Amino acid sequence: MTPSAAAFVTPLTFQALSGNPVHSHLLDADEENAMGHINLARWADLLLIAPATANTIAKISHGLADDLVSALYLASNCPVYVAPAMNQAMWHKAVTQENIEKLKARGVTIIGPDQGEQACGETGLGRMSEPADICRLLWPDPAAQCLRGRTVLISAGPTREPLDPVRYISNRSSGKMGYALAEAALQAGAQVTLVSGPVMLAAPAQVEVVRVETAAQMCEAVMARAGRHDIYIGAAAVADYTPAEVQPEKIKKQQKQSTITLQKTTDILAAVAQLDQRPFTVGFAAETHDLENYALGKLRQKNLDMIAANWVGREQGGFDSEQNALEVYWKSGRKTLAMTDKTRLAEQLINLIAQRILETGHEKDTA
Repeated sequence: MTPSAAAFVTPLTFQALSGNPVHSHLLDADEENAMGHINLARWADLLLIAPATANTIAKISHGLADDLVSALYLASNCPVYVAPAMNQAMWHKAVTQENIEKLKARGVTIIGPDQGEQACGETGLGRMSEPADICRLLWPDPAAQCLRGRTVLISAGPTREPLDPVRYISNRSSGKMGYALAEAALQAGAQVTLVSGPVMLAAPAQVEVVRVETAAQMCEAVMARAGRHDIYIGAAAVADYTPAEVQPEKIKKQQKQSTITLQKTTDILAAVAQLDQRPFTVGFAAETHDLENYALGKLRQKNLDMIAANWVGREQGGFDSEQNALEVYWKSGRKTLAMTDKTRLAEQLINLIAQRILETGHEKDTA
């Protein structure tokens, strides 16, 4: 424990509740060689820093070691996990994000943070992930790894179609559902590749991320990889149209009316489903009305294995929300996934995909 942690809860309390000794001093005179931090670092199979404050993250990212926790980080050779916990403004501060990226680049796995009410009374991203969720990540249940040995390709987020060097056409997709699916597939034992449009989200450290901006770039990235994956989940909100011509200079406000000519973009989902060595292909349909008919139409027309449909433009769920609900359809059935947080919803959808693959015996020769 750091001195700050001990100011909240005494070491004696943790020792009484856990039945284990609590270490809080960098130089422990009770240790045989007074080098307790070295002994602990060599003893550990993994190091988890939770909760990890902005201060602790800053220290370990810069190699400081003025307390037991930061010294343990420097002295350890085992896998390191960090579960951030701080005020939402502190989390979003550029210097904090730079420190997080430094740790990721050095192989540290970042767990969370979650969104929710914080000790200061504010609400936002920065709340420490729930202990049970952290434990599930550190010690996954082998029985729950329904996609072990599988490769999953996921597209997420919006695309931006440029009009000129300043303006673009886009949509309200936050990418939260796609990123939650990447995390859920990872926890299910899969090797995950995420093709992401521009979003303000951090991907799991073990996921390969390919960042794109336009629909054409997303199409190129997905099509270059789809044939090498067992499953493709098209959760991105790809622009249906893109400007026929991009102006080299900023368009000036001169006339009362202006006409922009648009041309269709490539239907990535349909293109993947038409591959000779096609993955198990899952689409998404965000609809404002007649959800079932539109979803079933897309399922048939694009020859998908499954489609997950959700309402948008309503008070609860959909774009920019932490929650959503899905109606999932396939050729011989359907399932309703009730309104819940997107993390839990993603887990349910991944489990359903794994179940359908087992039932259909869908296997793809990627040789």
